[in-house]
Amino acid sequence: MSEQQTQETQQPVFSIQKLYITDISVESPNAPISFMDSTTPEISVNFQNGAKAFEGGFYEVSLKVTAEAKTEDRTLFLVEVTQAGLFNIENVPEGEMDSLIGIGCPSILFPYLREAVSDLTTRAGFAPLVLQPVNFEAIFLQQRMEQAQGNAANQ
Repeated sequence: MSEQQTQETQQPVFSIQKLYITDISVESPNAPISFMDSTTPEISVNFQNGAKAFEGGFYEVSLKVTAEAKTEDRTLFLVEVTQAGLFNIENVPEGEMDSLIGIGCPSILFPYLREAVSDLTTRAGFAPLVLQPVNFEAIFLQQRMEQAQGNAANQ
């Protein structure tokens, strides 16, 4: 193999193979009474992300959101969506893989997740819930710092 061919085969590869939803749920347990309530609800939004490696340089990265709207003790809606993507990632330096999977891939998935949540809340009869932008880099760095502190405490 020539030197040029070796360099070409070592070039980093990052491509989106497929974007899809693996889980979707919307509940409105107090409809239609919740539509008659004019109280401004408290909305909580929680994210979880995950990744799973497959043979051949394929990775499934998922981003799950749970959004709940409540007034006092009554749930108006509960929405859960897991948006996932299948990515082909090859020849990326090991030190960069975690940040690519923890920052880059979730940043690609987020707009699709936001659209699904907005659509579901609208279809459930509520105003669209538009998720605010998420700084995945800050979350990633915070998780790394917490892991380092946990490792230091265990030593």
